[in-house]
Amino acid sequence: MRALRAWVDPFLLALAATLVVGLVVPLPAAARAGVAVAADVAVVVLFFLYGARLSTREVLGGLRNIRLQGGILLATYALYPLLGLALHAVTGPVLGTALAAGVLYLTLLPSTVQSSVAFTSVARGNVAGAICAATLSNVLGMVLTPLLVLALMGRSGSVGLGGLREVLLQLLLPFVVGQLLQPFVGARVRAHRSLTLAVDRGTILLVVLAAVTAATAAGVWAVVSWQMLVALLALCAVLLTVVLAATWEGGRVLGLDVPDRIALLMCGSKKSLATGLPMAAVLFPGAVAATVAVPVIVFHQLQLMVCAVLARRLAATRHTSGSLDTPAPPPR
Repeated sequence: MRALRAWVDPFLLALAATLVVGLVVPLPAAARAGVAVAADVAVVVLFFLYGARLSTREVLGGLRNIRLQGGILLATYALYPLLGLALHAVTGPVLGTALAAGVLYLTLLPSTVQSSVAFTSVARGNVAGAICAATLSNVLGMVLTPLLVLALMGRSGSVGLGGLREVLLQLLLPFVVGQLLQPFVGARVRAHRSLTLAVDRGTILLVVLAAVTAATAAGVWAVVSWQMLVALLALCAVLLTVVLAATWEGGRVLGLDVPDRIALLMCGSKKSLATGLPMAAVLFPGAVAATVAVPVIVFHQLQLMVCAVLARRLAATRHTSGSLDTPAPPPR
């Protein structure tokens, strides 16, 4: 049972169950509207809690290690988008227009927070640097991701200035309000991490349910075949492999020590499901958001599985070497 939990997160099982419910249980229009409103409210609460939980000192601390933070930001907001554009140009005939757009959207997202820090810790990397990097990536992502979506995906007509305005109102404004109230409520929010976790996961499930039921009602899934899903999984595996190799070798080129290279590897290779799905619900119409979310969900599970193995391998290698400064072999 313990080994199974290491590979399969119970939350991901709940996410899969939500997908199935959205696919097979038809909801009337009034029920779909109610779920959509609940999802919007949950997104606002979630980003308020993010702002209230996060110390302003942590946000500012993300600027201290210039080489590490710069490397992670370049991987997240330059390398990934360039790869996404290249893949989007060639995968349309294989994946279909909607899933290909989802792959591009995936590459524009910020890094994760929890899993990046957790895997950096397991691999005996620079945990403080990972916390700052993941924090900075997510704070900047609330502005950069919508702007990148607008610039690179706006031509499709699925997102525009109205979508950017919604992001500012539903994501950035609650975060700023949370930051302003952080000196007064931050300690309480951090002391009740289970509350933020419950809102985090509940929001994702609501967003997925709203998106999938809207897509089901619109008949979107009729154009997604199992062959497309297999091709999507293979494509995500290639994308993750390229970025893992680039971030590990990039750390060496930047002259980072091994703990910082591990932080760059773990933070620079991740894409955030927790941020990506709520943003998709705001940026895209419901039916479009559902198919755009599929690559994000597939990639999220894949990155957790692969990085769990890499973190254990790096930790074992460094334990055997007996030195924090002995370079670990590059992950494959």
